[in-house]
Amino acid sequence: MAKQTRAARPYGWLRRIAWMIVGILLLLAISGISYRQIKTREDARRFHREGKLVDVGGYKLNINCAGQGNPVVVLESGLETPAKGWWLVQPGISKFTRVCSYDRAGYGWSDSGPMPRKLSQIVQELHTLLQNAGERPPYIFVGHSFGKGIVLQYNKLYPNDVAGMVLVEGGPAKLKLPDSIRAMSQADLKRRQAKRRFASLLYFFGMSRFLARKNIEGAEGSAYDREWYYEAIQPKFIRATTSEVENGLSGDSEAELADAPALGDKPLEVLIAGKGMWGLPLASQDWVDVRKSWVDGQIQLAQHLSRRGKWRVVSDSTHMMPDERPDAIVDAVREVYAVTTH
Repeated sequence: MAKQTRAARPYGWLRRIAWMIVGILLLLAISGISYRQIKTREDARRFHREGKLVDVGGYKLNINCAGQGNPVVVLESGLETPAKGWWLVQPGISKFTRVCSYDRAGYGWSDSGPMPRKLSQIVQELHTLLQNAGERPPYIFVGHSFGKGIVLQYNKLYPNDVAGMVLVEGGPAKLKLPDSIRAMSQADLKRRQAKRRFASLLYFFGMSRFLARKNIEGAEGSAYDREWYYEAIQPKFIRATTSEVENGLSGDSEAELADAPALGDKPLEVLIAGKGMWGLPLASQDWVDVRKSWVDGQIQLAQHLSRRGKWRVVSDSTHMMPDERPDAIVDAVREVYAVTTH
């Protein structure tokens, strides 16, 4: 009997160690959840929703409108950019007509929406949002970057609602990427997909909030930057943006726009950044070639998409024109607005 007791002792120690590990993990989990709950209350006081939530069929999207006039200008953001990204543009437009920005499903203050996040799905939600919010067509659409595809798809599905358009760094209809840059895009997508798999778990246990604490609470950066980081760690945002990238790289978005009609006589302004592509240095011939294709494609877009199309290079701006040259966007909208009202 004594020999059995001595033989059983090592296993007793193993059990104690195992329970200690379980206890530590449980303590860490409880601490993480408590941390998240505390920071959630702090963030609720730190960040405030602008606009109103509108039901679009069982889930709600946030829309923020200002000013008076018609046509109403609708601002469509680029990838990973909530409605707040128009904070320097919207006030200028509101001085001469009504203007609305909104958070796509999964973005900002909006609820999650159905997957996948195809252009047609986004447009149907936007159409319902504008109707249910009491905004009436015709609209002037402003599409930045990824938003270009959305506004062109809107014109495809609801052409009578569109009075004119401003495309900001929207890129050409087709952009052929060299193998090196395509490989970078695919690697980025894999990182996004991996992040999506663990997003809910990391958020629930407070890890994502802890890792982003300096960006959310720090003194560096603008108020918009801090709010962006607060929104970017949320699982709904990660799921939505990853789905948008998946559809773009798979060719689904391009296929949806394959038979999109031209604008005809509707006025069009195309703004092209003159300060490098996405602010990145042109360190290789591949980037030089893509940059040329990017600019040339947008010029062709202005020439062929509308009989009243114009284009302009904004020499002192990168891809992030809404932040760097909001006045250029406001001026382009004012020109399109003037044409539609005369």
